[in-house]
Amino acid sequence: MTISRDTLFQLFKYTVYAFLAMNIYWFFSEEFLAAKLLYPDGVGLFDIIGGYNATIDTTAWVVLLLMFELETYVLDDEHFSPPITWSLHGLRAICYAFIVYAFYGYITTLISVQSVAPLPGVSDLCSLVGDNWSYSVDFEEYTAITSANCTTFSSATQFLQFNDARAVVDASGHDAIVGLAWIDVINAAVWLLVVLVLEVDVRLQERNLYEGWALRSSGALKVILYSLLLYAAIYWGVKGDFVDFWDAFLWLVAFVFIELNVFEWRLEENAELVQDLNN
Repeated sequence: MTISRDTLFQLFKYTVYAFLAMNIYWFFSEEFLAAKLLYPDGVGLFDIIGGYNATIDTTAWVVLLLMFELETYVLDDEHFSPPITWSLHGLRAICYAFIVYAFYGYITTLISVQSVAPLPGVSDLCSLVGDNWSYSVDFEEYTAITSANCTTFSSATQFLQFNDARAVVDASGHDAIVGLAWIDVINAAVWLLVVLVLEVDVRLQERNLYEGWALRSSGALKVILYSLLLYAAIYWGVKGDFVDFWDAFLWLVAFVFIELNVFEWRLEENAELVQDLNN
């Protein structure tokens, strides 16, 4: 038994989609642990976006990705009845609302991690043992300071305390955390621009207008946007953790698939127009 190249391609594509869905769990696991420190009394309704912005963002993006997959590949033109069309548009609108909400959450997180003050009278982390202090080992990752680990975090003699948490970090660690928070904001903003361009592409393709200057302008803009996203992925790979890098890489691959869907859709539409003209 042989498997066609197209079948293998589709299998690979949906495997990538499945990995992206799994990332929802990984982000939730990380944010759940961080929320225990940041919100010791529990995460309130208005704190959800601050505590679980990556989980909310990834969930909305996965649903949005599936909506694009349905519209650009799975469903044929004759399937786009008014109820189907309105359902797809409605779900996408909900996803965009959550994505913008998550973008706001990234901004509030950036403001939060920038809000620090010098911790007076502390030159040794071991002096904080037994007083419920944690050390920020990475962006949104905290470890309780104990007698067993207090000498392993930092050799600095001055520390900064986060204003909204009983957690400390040294100056170099804080710079790295702020840098990662900025990458979150930039990455989220660029992805919003990517889907805006893609939405325009899809609407133009539906009207057979995705040609000429529209095609060239879209392509040039996407080169810039995807380059910024690739930079963010590389930054996470070097400065952040594997989950962030893996997630960024998978999203780039996933939207390459969507771009290919649109490209094949355009070829099919053009071939049908040529056939109609010949007939």
